Amino acid sequence: MGTHYRRVLLKLSGEALMGNMGYGIDPEIVKRIGSEVAEVVATGVQMAIVVGGGNIFRGVKAAAGGMDRATADYIGMIATVMNSLTLQDSLERIGLQTRVQTAIAMQEVAEPYIRRRAIRHLEKGRVVIFGAGSGNPFFTTDTTAALRAAEIDAEVIFKATKVDGVYDADPHIYPEAKRYQSLNYGHVLTNDLRVMDSTAIALCKENNIPILIFDISVKGNIYRAVMGESIGTLVGGSCEVS
Repeated sequence: MGTHYRRVLLKLSGEALMGNMGYGIDPEIVKRIGSEVAEVVATGVQMAIVVGGGNIFRGVKAAAGGMDRATADYIGMIATVMNSLTLQDSLERIGLQTRVQTAIAMQEVAEPYIRRRAIRHLEKGRVVIFGAGSGNPFFTTDTTAALRAAEIDAEVIFKATKVDGVYDADPHIYPEAKRYQSLNYGHVLTNDLRVMDSTAIALCKENNIPILIFDISVKGNIYRAVMGESIGTLVGGSCEVS
């Protein structure tokens, strides 16, 4: 059975890397994610990754506590680079060629983000991890994922989180909450469903990039997503609300 996609962008939340820990990085979680990425790359799929930094530092929370928002966001960007390098190490230990590109110059530890170079790496079968967000404060790593996906012509964004899709209410509070199988961009924006922030959704809508939201804690879900299996919630321009 062939893969459903040729080039994908995987968006990992920082929280996904900390597992059940309250803070930081769980090495076993990173190792498992690395092995799943390797399984996908072995099929010939080109994969780029954007990782958040909320497991180490959350800029919005720090700004709410009185820190200058721009400063807080820059610290958050540095946290994403820490996660990116950790993920790179895990991938390279199992034999994958990997490059970290950062939107803030850190030439001693990573390449600068250069679109053409990133695409060339992908064409050569390397995994490219984009760190430091977009390089600008006031933008989330979700927006970075949408931006980079558009730049590298990714066919889909896999938003790997701790939930198994999008619900019409908080399933932790309302056990009867319904999980959507598919949604269109307009429904997400109109109903403020918080799949990703509105800037990211607007970018995906404008560039017709579908978003698949699924639970990263379920082993094998990245591979299932690449194979086109019906998991999580798919958001796209041609999707019916179901």
